[in-house]
Amino acid sequence: MKQQHQHIYNENGVCEICSQTEKVYRQADAADLLTKKAAKNAHAHQHEESDDHHHDHEHADDDVHDHDHSHEVGGSLFKLFLPSIISLVLLLLGLVFDHFWKMDWFTGYVRLVWYLAAYIPVGLPVLKDAVKSIRKGNFFSEFFLMGIATIGAFGIAEYPEAVAVMLFYAVGESFQTLAVSRAKSNIKKLLDQRPDEATIIRDSKTQTIKATDVQIGDIVQLKPGEKLGLDGILLSDAASFNTAALTGESKPDTKNKGEHVLAGMINLQSVAQVEVTTAYADSKLSKILELVQHASSQKAPTELFISKFARIYTPIVVFLAIGICFIPYFFVADYVFQDWLYRALIFLVVSCPCALVISIPLGYFGGIGAASRHGILVKGGNFLDVLAGLKHVVMDKTGTMTEGVFKVQEVNLIDQVALPDLMDYVNLLESKSTHPVATAIYEYVGELKEQLPLQNVEEIAGHGLRGEINSKELLVGNFKLLDKYQVAYPINPADIAYTTIAIAYDGQYQGYITIADTIKAGSKATINKLHNLGVKATMLSGDKETVVKHVAKELGIDQAFGDLLPEDKVNHFKAIKASDQVVAFVGDGVNDAPVVALSDVGIAMGGLGSDATIETADVVIQDDKPMKIPVAIQIGKKTKTIVWQNIGFAFGVKAIVLILGAGGLATMWEAVFADVGVALLAILNAVRIQRSNFNSDHD
Repeated sequence: MKQQHQHIYNENGVCEICSQTEKVYRQADAADLLTKKAAKNAHAHQHEESDDHHHDHEHADDDVHDHDHSHEVGGSLFKLFLPSIISLVLLLLGLVFDHFWKMDWFTGYVRLVWYLAAYIPVGLPVLKDAVKSIRKGNFFSEFFLMGIATIGAFGIAEYPEAVAVMLFYAVGESFQTLAVSRAKSNIKKLLDQRPDEATIIRDSKTQTIKATDVQIGDIVQLKPGEKLGLDGILLSDAASFNTAALTGESKPDTKNKGEHVLAGMINLQSVAQVEVTTAYADSKLSKILELVQHASSQKAPTELFISKFARIYTPIVVFLAIGICFIPYFFVADYVFQDWLYRALIFLVVSCPCALVISIPLGYFGGIGAASRHGILVKGGNFLDVLAGLKHVVMDKTGTMTEGVFKVQEVNLIDQVALPDLMDYVNLLESKSTHPVATAIYEYVGELKEQLPLQNVEEIAGHGLRGEINSKELLVGNFKLLDKYQVAYPINPADIAYTTIAIAYDGQYQGYITIADTIKAGSKATINKLHNLGVKATMLSGDKETVVKHVAKELGIDQAFGDLLPEDKVNHFKAIKASDQVVAFVGDGVNDAPVVALSDVGIAMGGLGSDATIETADVVIQDDKPMKIPVAIQIGKKTKTIVWQNIGFAFGVKAIVLILGAGGLATMWEAVFADVGVALLAILNAVRIQRSNFNSDHD
């Protein structure tokens, strides 16, 4: 398979990214990590002007120009390094003939041709890329720098140095290609757990076909130990699955008949049957894989700065090199052109910013991969930077820090004899809502009585539900709903500890139901870890104030507010934003869209089964575990640390060798280390994050 090599240019014909970076990524079959897709950025948050904030989701409209230089993608290591091996053998033989086993014939044109033969395998591709970059308007590419430096070295008869510079440059580029390729491969292997084949049942017979050929509605038979290749609905009564490919957790997850199961899940026990609901290419796992692989298109400010810096920095050093070569003529008494040209060539070799423009994107991509391994989807390097700088986490209660599984605790009705069917009325009206309260009431009351004449149902945001049964108004919600419809009640809701569902029928108060939720395992440890990281925590909830305060106190949350309507949450969040620099919101990613839009980063809990969550949130925690919030912050901090280590190291070493080279104290060999050596060390440091372990336990 061959990948067409392309360059991305802006409207002025100038390369938008380091040309060597682009070349390396395409050689590594990772070209998709360089291109942005506008569709992927459709959820860009538009914030109010008064907040002085917006998410900087850039949409690239760059024209893509064909480049006829192609590479074998996924070829063997031998093929990748073959040009360098040929060059190295010829260079070593030349050095032997020069210094150890001197031959009379190894002089003059013969010596020149020998070193040219050593130069061509590694130098010719670079020179061709330099010419093509110049044709596109990008004069000061890395290819141009290396080309003029090595041609200049040939011009002053420094043949071995010229070959060595280009050889080590080519070796460095090959190692960079390997690093990028393996980074992408690690992500793909981590997430792409879909099997190539599937066993389906047709006409009461089983047959094994390609997973891509399975159609929606087919019945897949899954044996113990087999992976599911497509999303579907479980037809068997129950089955246990390992969901590690999706959540990062290997703890079995038991699914019951009718529940959704996803591609990548591994059946653990008895044979299970699944009815396919989505095509192979549209499965949840496919979307997650695509999301992570394209996450690097959302560039962090550091990446954007380095790219812009390289475009300014490179032409400056070219003119400085020209100055180093010619200006001393006017000030130095014993000026020797060849000596000063050699210093200028060293300066050019050292000046290549490759270590920065390749290792930094690789560092962010490594951070995205490390997060994926922990069941956390980060939609771009920019969000890793935001996570690293978080000062305040604002969270919802239900489904975020609590299980979101409510159970009826008490039913307190004024006159159950006069209205024996009241709970059936409530059950039917609540069935029109997706709130967890509806499930709790259904489990308590039982089957719906669909024959009841329920009409004119409406959901009143932040209050509850209204409908009509037997031409009489039925209200089910919080006590603010009763206040809204001017229904008097003889109790003080603040005296009731649990979440309370008030009921009114025909304009009269009829009683209330209390419902309790349970706190998630690990919630308290999560808050402790956030505090250890120097991050404050606030809870905003539409639930009852007394309940919210009780949960917040038990978890150690800094401040909590209950009885909030959606607009109240927005106002509270604005107040927090005004006092804290960087704020995240953690919720379900859908219901709290206005607050998510105001946040610097929106974190969604439980994106495993929700397309809307994956589309809305900036960070998705796939297994619902709150402890993943501080883990995400730790990964962001680690990524940023590694990136700045690379920046400091690269600038430090290059600055030293540039000064030494300009002063005549460094040779081409030091220049090679400052360029290729620093690039390789920076890349090894960037890859390190993928091997880092982050503690996500909640013990």
